[in-house]
Amino acid sequence: QVQLVESGGGLVQPGGSLRLSCVHSRSVSRLTAMGWYRQAPGKQRELVARISSGGRTNYADSVKGRFGISRDNTKNTVYLQMNSLKPEDTAVYYCNAESLVGVSWGQGTQVTVSS
Repeated sequence: QVQLVESGGGLVQPGGSLRLSCVHSRSVSRLTAMGWYRQAPGKQRELVARISSGGRTNYADSVKGRFGISRDNTKNTVYLQMNSLKPEDTAVYYCNAESLVGVSWGQGTQVTVSS
């Protein structure tokens, strides 16, 4: 059974930074893409950033220029570097892995941006 384990969330002040990590329980070399989604209270889950197996990235307009997604296939890990955080970035962040047979999700990690 595939497992995705996120870490790195927490409480940060506006303007601060956090780095989220997501470790996949299996090799990520055969995945078609990995990504980060978030869900704020009362809102739908939305894509934050995605990276394909070929390294192509795409971002939500709201995080462009502030967030960066990367992956390390040797560690079966995808990262989300979040800079210049805003209160509206507050949400539960979920890791996602796409393959030819389906999609897997992590359990989520809370990110709270508040002074």
